[in-house]
Amino acid sequence: MQAIILAAGMGKRLKELTKNNTKCMVKVNGVTLIDRMLHQIERHHLSRIVIVVGYEGQKLIDYINTLDIQTPIVYINNPIYDKTNNIYSLSLAKDWLCKDDTILFESDLIFEDSVLDAIVFDPRGTLALVDRYESWMDGTCVKLGDDDTIEAFVPGKKFKFNEIKEYYKTVNIYKFSRHFSKTHYVPFLEAYQSALGQNEYYEQVLRVITMLDEPEIKAKRLSGQRWYEIDDIQDLDIAESIFTPDEDERVKLLQGRYGGYWRYPKLLDFCYLVNSYFPPAKMKDELRANFDTLLTEYPSGMKVNSLLAAKNFGVHQENIIVGNGAAELIKSLMGYIDGKVGFIRPTFDEYPNRYDRENSVDYIPDNEDYSYTADDIIAYFNEKDIQNIILVNPDNPSGNYIPKKDLLRLIYWSRTKGIHIVIDESFVDFADEPDNTLINQAILSDNPHLFVMKSISKSYGVPGLRLGVLASGDEKTISKMKKDVSIWNINSFGEFYMQIEEKYKKDYTDSLLKFREERTRFQKELSKIKGVRVIPSQANFVMVELEKGISPKELLKCLLIKYDLLIKELTTKTNGRNYLRLAVRDKKDNDVLIAAMKAELGSADE
Repeated sequence: MQAIILAAGMGKRLKELTKNNTKCMVKVNGVTLIDRMLHQIERHHLSRIVIVVGYEGQKLIDYINTLDIQTPIVYINNPIYDKTNNIYSLSLAKDWLCKDDTILFESDLIFEDSVLDAIVFDPRGTLALVDRYESWMDGTCVKLGDDDTIEAFVPGKKFKFNEIKEYYKTVNIYKFSRHFSKTHYVPFLEAYQSALGQNEYYEQVLRVITMLDEPEIKAKRLSGQRWYEIDDIQDLDIAESIFTPDEDERVKLLQGRYGGYWRYPKLLDFCYLVNSYFPPAKMKDELRANFDTLLTEYPSGMKVNSLLAAKNFGVHQENIIVGNGAAELIKSLMGYIDGKVGFIRPTFDEYPNRYDRENSVDYIPDNEDYSYTADDIIAYFNEKDIQNIILVNPDNPSGNYIPKKDLLRLIYWSRTKGIHIVIDESFVDFADEPDNTLINQAILSDNPHLFVMKSISKSYGVPGLRLGVLASGDEKTISKMKKDVSIWNINSFGEFYMQIEEKYKKDYTDSLLKFREERTRFQKELSKIKGVRVIPSQANFVMVELEKGISPKELLKCLLIKYDLLIKELTTKTNGRNYLRLAVRDKKDNDVLIAAMKAELGSADE
């Protein structure tokens, strides 16, 4: 068996990285693609490696000669690489195809060893390596029968997004038996190229062959092995986070993305916080039905969107502002705060990180649960020289909750002390207490020193829309903030969501009931894990404490590397103490995390 690598292309989408280099000489974590691939091929002791070069071909040959590859290498030059596509490059190697069984590679791939093992060790002679289609993939797809028959090749021009559940993506690694090459592929390659020219893709030939009664080629499905095709700098960035050999670095790179994890389809994210039971299918269908209009039309300005928010939350337009997520409003609001600020720690870092530490006064509850009451806050700050207090309720990460009647006492106390108070109720809808919001016109009007923040992303399960609101009786500050942020600070999808949200109030209420039931079950199951102490939460996450011998950072790394589960460890927030924060997802996802933690830590019943 031999290998053929197609490496003649220019890789223009990688821009400066391929200005004087071939695509396969681009480095991922310090190692070039071709270096990695050749050493992976060498493990299988093949008879030869045939490489079709073109753009910067001599530079590539000179580089490969430095890699100490023992397998014999044959080079074929494509002198018109800039005028042809890969069908021509492969046609230059057609005589070699007919001499031996072949593993065919495109040179812009990175993959773990098990990917190559899967196709080499499969006893079937002719195979197309495929993987279940995911949103990050691009290029030719296939539809498969139950017996791995390739029922159809689907090129980009024929791609239908409403059929993606049926698609598998070609990995661009193939195994051709010598017989298949002689009787099927090479004859059809010659005919296809003669009829349609040299600026085509070699997979088009396979598309024709699969229409035969006996095409010989079958599909080999991957089952979780990692691979990536590198076409641009974003692909390169993601590949580095997937394939770094340093596990600590991989954790760091993934955490540093702060979202966008749809590019990692096997990853379950228990770090970022949403409502897994909302929005309902009908609401998503309504958004899809209006997609074309929303994509191509400008959103309304701040005035109209403030009116929509006022309608949804039952307050006056002058008392509410809509943000591109709560984060935009936090940044703006913190710019209008003067004097010293009281913070309860640990908490959501976006607030204290936006303020001068020298003017911050921290209250840290003196107990293992980081729990506190309104009376605790009053007692601590009563004699402190502060002009502002910021409270997240339920708090993040502890899940600590102060009931509404006690918050109203706290608001009254702060008014008598001349203290402005910001209450972030982004997680309040998940609490068991009914009707607990402070976004109420009477409360706001009576307390102009009060600001109430709410992240719609977290409560309503739409983080991709980036929506948040801030309400206050301080109309002057709200007006200033509306001028501070962009007039078009939210997009048409976010505006349309606010426009239709009221129709789905019952669905939202039902989602919260389902959520609370699942949170109770999730906490109960977590408490059955050895070495885990669950801290009761009223939010859409649970903080747990690990026994002293269990490292949160090591457990995080283990869950990410072994199980593709991302959690949040809290050692930096809790002075090195062994705490985790775990998002509450739906039952299916939660059970995956519970099973993985039990596998690593054991059951408390053991």
